[in-house]
Amino acid sequence: MKLPMVNLPPPVPLQVERTPQKNIPQSREEREAVKRYIHAHLSEHTLVPPVPLEELRGHAVQIIEKHNLNPIYEDYVGVLLNNEVWSEQLATVPYNKRLLLLPKCMRVEEKCPAPFDEFGLLCKECGLCSIQDLQVEAERLGYACLVAEGSALVMAMIQTGQIHAIVGVSCLSVLEKAFPYTEAAAIPCIAIPLLQDDCKDTNVDIEWVWDVIHLTSDDKTRRMDLDGLRKDVDKWFAKDALHSLLGTSDEDPTTKLGVEWLARAGKRWRPFLAVCSYKALQADLEAPLPADMQKIAVAVECFHKASLIHDDIEDDDELRYGEKTMHAEEGVAMALNVGDYLLGEGYRLLAECDCSPKTIAEMMKVAAQGHRTLCLGQGQELAWAQNPQVLKSRQVLEIFRKKTAPAFEVALKVGAARAGADETVFEVLSKYSDALGIAYQIHDDLDDLNDAEAPNDIAALRPTLPLAIAYERAWTDEKELLGKAWQRADEVKGQSEKIKEVVLSLKVEERLEQLREAYKEEAIRSLVDLELDHSSLKGLLRRVIGKIFTLEIKGWCSEFETRNAASSPPLPEIAR
Repeated sequence: MKLPMVNLPPPVPLQVERTPQKNIPQSREEREAVKRYIHAHLSEHTLVPPVPLEELRGHAVQIIEKHNLNPIYEDYVGVLLNNEVWSEQLATVPYNKRLLLLPKCMRVEEKCPAPFDEFGLLCKECGLCSIQDLQVEAERLGYACLVAEGSALVMAMIQTGQIHAIVGVSCLSVLEKAFPYTEAAAIPCIAIPLLQDDCKDTNVDIEWVWDVIHLTSDDKTRRMDLDGLRKDVDKWFAKDALHSLLGTSDEDPTTKLGVEWLARAGKRWRPFLAVCSYKALQADLEAPLPADMQKIAVAVECFHKASLIHDDIEDDDELRYGEKTMHAEEGVAMALNVGDYLLGEGYRLLAECDCSPKTIAEMMKVAAQGHRTLCLGQGQELAWAQNPQVLKSRQVLEIFRKKTAPAFEVALKVGAARAGADETVFEVLSKYSDALGIAYQIHDDLDDLNDAEAPNDIAALRPTLPLAIAYERAWTDEKELLGKAWQRADEVKGQSEKIKEVVLSLKVEERLEQLREAYKEEAIRSLVDLELDHSSLKGLLRRVIGKIFTLEIKGWCSEFETRNAASSPPLPEIAR
């Protein structure tokens, strides 16, 4: 079976062995937890910038003691406090009045071809480190950029009057030394600490820097309560709410099963995304949602849940969300009927929205195109099952693009269509959804490898990216075993644990993580094409990626909480 090639994202920066900085939380979950504690603290204490260093330390100690954090994080918490205090003012400063300051130690020292002049490193954009990506994007926005250390140089630039705000990356010790200068200058300054303090081959949380350099007051969603919005959307999927919206009851067997399936456990990212894309395109974010947004959100979930019912039948899966699948519980015929019913309800709900015929036609078109693409992707997988053979990782990614990305694309585009979006927005949402869908599916594959209770595509001998990458890396006997797994040979059925052991031995997890991060980055980069008057949509979609991959999928930082304080209160329950 021949499949079209999918373009892989740009190569990830060269992997370098790095020593973590002990007084900085190393995982994104840990850092996000500290940020939430700081937000909560500032909701109770008003700090006016510039805040003196000793006052910052005092508040940092209060946060650490309240949440039983490790005292070695005092400087880190102080830096984040100062960032939060300045963030609103920095957001009002035009990009062309800002300075991005990066340390030269982020380069891969032994391989970096860049020379130096009196202003610092002259990046050659070789792609070995993340300096290139950050500098190119910042300069595209209008920033002045320096890859250098030295407060004297920075102060000289401030004194020219051309720099009104600074975004700086450095280790904590340098940030502490620079604080008196930035405090004296009294200009907005946000600092992102390096994750290492080796002064060589260091690294930083790229997504964090990316978010900060794009910070702008034009993005009206910056302070939007996404978690509250998520909970509001979840309420629409209570059984009573669904019956009321659909005009159904439990008396009819088909509608009873359909509503039960819609109400079942699930991440509900797609209806949430539909609401987000609509809201981000509104001039007034405080305005209540139109009543038909509930119809749109439920329609999006109808399409998604119908595809899961049909997919489970085609794959002969027994479990979904830890419960029996529809066909395993009710039989194939009833499951097919319920899936078809949900598809019909989805289109009916869109058709009954209170908007212009043109908008309804656009939403119906988006849903139909997504439905078609998903079927083509599933059809490719079913055709492979009739004549199983080894698939390259690019071919598996193409199946992902057609099977997983359409549901995200439909959700985002339907919400955008309801808001009256133009063709430019639709084009960006297509690129964003492609990358986001692939990243999401890669993460699912990682979960399957690490979670014994997760659906096991390797055991089911289905096309899976870990199996494809493992085959490409394997030699001799390993390659023969994996080749038989791809061909679904009888002699390897029942040997899923052995196959999984081989896959893990080939360091597939590391490559999957690299690909996931690269596709997440590609999704973020696709937003560059949005015009300035769509800053809110751009900012919101960047944050959505953080929500999906940090909070929901990876879970709460329980190890962080346990390690720092067994007695500390649990983290807020943001989303289920």
